[in-house]
Amino acid sequence: MTKHYSRRITALTSLILALAVPAAVLANPFEKQLANGLRVIVKEDRRAPTVASMVWYRAGSMDETSGTTGVAHLLEHMMFKGTPSTGPGEFSRLVAAAGGRDNAFTSKDYTAYFQQVPKQKLEQMMQLEADRMRHLTLDPNEFAQEIKVVMEERRLRTDDQPQALLMEQMGAVALQAHPYRVPVIGWMNDLESMTAQDARDWYERWYVPNNAYLVVVGDVDHQEVFRLAEKYYGALAPRALPQRKPQVEPEQTGIRRLTVKAPAELPVVLMAYKVPVIRDVDKDVDPYALEMLAAILDGHEAARFSKNLIREQRLATSAGVGYDSTARGPGLFYLLGSPSEGKTRAELEAGLRAEIARIAREGVAADELARARAQLVASQIYKLDSMFAQAMEIGQLEAAGIPYQSNTRMIEKLQAVTAEQVKAVAQKYFRDEQLTVAELDPQPLPQAPRPRSAPAGRH
Repeated sequence: MTKHYSRRITALTSLILALAVPAAVLANPFEKQLANGLRVIVKEDRRAPTVASMVWYRAGSMDETSGTTGVAHLLEHMMFKGTPSTGPGEFSRLVAAAGGRDNAFTSKDYTAYFQQVPKQKLEQMMQLEADRMRHLTLDPNEFAQEIKVVMEERRLRTDDQPQALLMEQMGAVALQAHPYRVPVIGWMNDLESMTAQDARDWYERWYVPNNAYLVVVGDVDHQEVFRLAEKYYGALAPRALPQRKPQVEPEQTGIRRLTVKAPAELPVVLMAYKVPVIRDVDKDVDPYALEMLAAILDGHEAARFSKNLIREQRLATSAGVGYDSTARGPGLFYLLGSPSEGKTRAELEAGLRAEIARIAREGVAADELARARAQLVASQIYKLDSMFAQAMEIGQLEAAGIPYQSNTRMIEKLQAVTAEQVKAVAQKYFRDEQLTVAELDPQPLPQAPRPRSAPAGRH
């Protein structure tokens, strides 16, 4: 399930944040753009002698084309397979030898690579990362091995996981044109027919400095980071990027339903409503109200789903909400739950609908809104205490097309959400014309687990 995002602070508890978070964490980042287009964003945080360094590429699964789904994630794996100066697997071994850790992740919107190391090792990390930005080997033999790892990863994390299968099929039905409908891992048939040249084409198309940005957070001097970035990244040549054409999902005209049959212990109901995401930080209102609605339904133990559906009505064993207000593509507001023993999927769907309908009809109380805000503040405070999470915050905002400097304004907009606005979005977006419902119909569990055909990759 998608998670609640926590770029939120309330007017009632902004003082708590100021007291709880060190001033260094709240400091503004510094930024410089190199001549080749690479943006370098540095946030100084001197609480510990460590640094988080992340390179973000504005290329994710939504940039793929039919027949090569999964190539963004596959290329992420191949980035650890060596350059002329660094052999296969040597990158991660060098990071570990430096006393750090590294990994990478691919999403619908971006691909990112990170290292967390002692501050004196930052220069070595930048040298390594700049090397693979333009000099990746992409050996066919390494590709042949790694594509097997990715296919096994798909089997383990999707094909063998009933809720993951449900979410994957939900995306393919809820969205009919936009590339968000395709799973990040890719369809198995595309993986089976993928070639090393497909990976190379992706690398040549998107892995250039003018399609990337470097985020560094930690015990550093920003001018020194700019100097190192110029030294290692500055010589990399930019290239013209492919034209990104608008990809707008056609209007939905009626409810869509699907059923997934898979071995599982419990049935699941998954509902997805089409809703907006932030496009204009200042002018938008509804995405912030939807964030607050999510918190009222499922932001804490006393939230409505837990209180009403699980404890009082005993209609569900679990119930949750997912909404991400920052994304390059279209937004979906998810409701998810498993019915209690003796209750049907239809009864749970009706219960989930009823909670939204009650807010649309009656609104929310002031104290309920205040409590939801307080919970959102707590998650913001905990997040800011991590250097890695601060770098993630900057990178994810930029990937969604939102300048990282807008974070404070987004917080102010959330502070201003009213009960009337929460009621208004509940009335406006939760209609059958915007809804897709997916049900997991549990089948008998296998007697023995499926044998693994290849080791799962760690990236």
